[in-house]
Amino acid sequence: MKQTILVEHLNAAQGSIVTEAAADGKNVYLSGIVMQADIQNRNGRIYPMNEMATAVANMKQSIMEYGGVFGELDHPADRISINLDRVSHVITDVYMEGTNVMGKMKLLETPVGMIAKELAKSGVRYGVSSRGTGVVNESIVSNFNLQTIDLVATPSAMGAYPTPVYEALEELKSGRQVLTLSEAIRHDPDAQKHVMKAVLAFVAEYTRKK
Repeated sequence: MKQTILVEHLNAAQGSIVTEAAADGKNVYLSGIVMQADIQNRNGRIYPMNEMATAVANMKQSIMEYGGVFGELDHPADRISINLDRVSHVITDVYMEGTNVMGKMKLLETPVGMIAKELAKSGVRYGVSSRGTGVVNESIVSNFNLQTIDLVATPSAMGAYPTPVYEALEELKSGRQVLTLSEAIRHDPDAQKHVMKAVLAFVAEYTRKK
């Protein structure tokens, strides 16, 4: 049977995602439940324990070999590849805890990673969205490959800002400034010093947008 892209979402309450700062105050980590096995999810799919454990072991091996697996802010359902312009974090650990897949992610000093940090400081909680491939037969997933875990911003107030972050980056003037600086960094490292100011302006505009 044909492999298909599989995207599964856990909201902030389901994932119990916790934000924690490292002792040095510079690094910010998120940890919690990122997927679940042996239970029918909101998409009607069931990931058997053996399939999930194998996929988690494979991702753990990739983390050990490459130092981590990149993830994005927001969840692109139409592709399996990682868009480096949208990378916000690196997955540093995954493991099974009963039927739950637990994950730990470090927010990066990329423009989008800086946005993720500032949103967390403003009270945003994060859900998670897994991206992978597999074969689905009568709701049961087989040949599952877990590609990455993305972050999905969840406001504390229902409906406060339903626009996905990356979409808002393209719509808002302050967001377009962040994207312009992100592109400039590739050719001019000095542009980095202007990014944080642009990020703070975007977060302020985004969180007050209704």
